[in-house]
Amino acid sequence: MKIAGATFLVAGGSSGLGAACVKLLSSRQADVVNADVQPPTNAVHNGATYHQTDITDENSVLSVIDSIDTSRGELRGVIICAGIIHGARIAGREGPFDLDAFRRVIDVNLIGTFNVLRLAADRMQHNPPDENGEQGIVIMTSSIAAFEGQIGQAAYAASKGGVAALTLPAARELAPLGIRVVTVAPGVFETPMMKQVSDKYHDALQMQTLFPKRFGRPCEFAQLVVNVIENPMINGTTLRLDGGMRMPAK
Repeated sequence: MKIAGATFLVAGGSSGLGAACVKLLSSRQADVVNADVQPPTNAVHNGATYHQTDITDENSVLSVIDSIDTSRGELRGVIICAGIIHGARIAGREGPFDLDAFRRVIDVNLIGTFNVLRLAADRMQHNPPDENGEQGIVIMTSSIAAFEGQIGQAAYAASKGGVAALTLPAARELAPLGIRVVTVAPGVFETPMMKQVSDKYHDALQMQTLFPKRFGRPCEFAQLVVNVIENPMINGTTLRLDGGMRMPAK
């Protein structure tokens, strides 16, 4: 798929991995809409248009998609980076894992992702095909926690594992409509979420990366997203982006 001149929706584009995608896609002359609960730091973030969006709410997602149809025409691609994390043990000194907290993580990370996927695909199926017969692409964000979840990551790992498991059946189902579905499973990246961890844990995680011995940079995530968009043979798979990291149990 050609990026220049195409319209892309980035869910969770106000910070972290999503903001890097907004920046790189905009630099490649794409028309980018940032759909996020929180506004970006500047009014027009990296050349994108901001639309306040709750990905768990059907009407909220439909609103931003409708605004694209009205003002921009065809929605060609969606990158879903919105997500939350909640660390807690299943059972411990403080009692069992809070069920509402578990539901909230699943609601945002898995159900919210599926909500954007289904509504965007429903709209993109009506796009005219490009020279490859492609009508749209959805790129979702999982995590290596889906495969090597640590102690305290039950909710987060379950939610991201669900996204990874969703990828292939969604790609199979949407293939006849000319829509690709791909997921990226990043390792540990330099995002606002990492500011919540202690220095000791930060250093321990960094040592788990084979090479380079550092955390990933959001621009590297965005670079892979662009590569996926431009390569029509990447479909129905979850791509690890982790420097060879394998997460320890804790």
